Amino acid sequence: MLEPLSGVPDTSKQGRYTMAGIRDCWLDGSHHTAADQDVAERILVGAPHLPYSVRTYRMLLGRVVRHLVGAGVRQFLDLGSGLPTAGNVHEVAQDIDPECRVVYVDVDPYIVTEGRDLLAGADNATIVVADLRHPAETLDAARRTAVIDWAAPVAVLMIDILHHVHDVDNPTDIVRGYLDAVCPGSHLVVAHASDDEALVVGLALFHRFYHLPIPALTFRTPDQIAEFFKGLDSVEPGIVPVPLWRAESGDDLGTYPEKFPGFCGLASKP
Repeated sequence: MLEPLSGVPDTSKQGRYTMAGIRDCWLDGSHHTAADQDVAERILVGAPHLPYSVRTYRMLLGRVVRHLVGAGVRQFLDLGSGLPTAGNVHEVAQDIDPECRVVYVDVDPYIVTEGRDLLAGADNATIVVADLRHPAETLDAARRTAVIDWAAPVAVLMIDILHHVHDVDNPTDIVRGYLDAVCPGSHLVVAHASDDEALVVGLALFHRFYHLPIPALTFRTPDQIAEFFKGLDSVEPGIVPVPLWRAESGDDLGTYPEKFPGFCGLASKP
């Protein structure tokens, strides 16, 4: 499963936790359960820097979407989206142009059901359940919504998700499956965790203390991340640490941004 923390057997709103709900806690959102809050707090015992990391990726998402809308892109396919809350793609894009269209994709039916409730009444935004590791099936689900015009450019967003895809799943081929489906002028965004020893140690401690499942991660170097962009036209500043990708303020940079254990790149399809 791509969902890093699957739900516990009790699927009631108070008894089930998800990684999407835990992230919402760390983003100071309002769409999470008591179980999410409990696990989010316990994770901090082993990995206290995780909320900072999640917020850094969310600030990046805002910068990426603003850049793309400024470049003329009006359609977004957000893979591995989690809950569409707390400054997510449709909010950022439609604040600039209400005509922007967004399809969110998540593997967890529970999250998708919650996401549909959150998006009720929102124009040009929807969420579908699909496993991004299967591009043909995911694209078919996205097409059935009729939200995106596939004859026009689409931004394919893979932010904070590909490190949950193992090498055995051929992530380069997965990315290529999406790129082959979009027209010239479309864009690919990848933000990917690199070697993060502190995270590995922290999650191991969390598992040891609480015996709850932890995500299996595949870290990749900037050179490995660059493989996803082969054949595309790179957009400045290239593949750089997440806080350094077109930082708009000191808040984006944080402390020692060059040491952030994750990289972002954006490129267009010629």
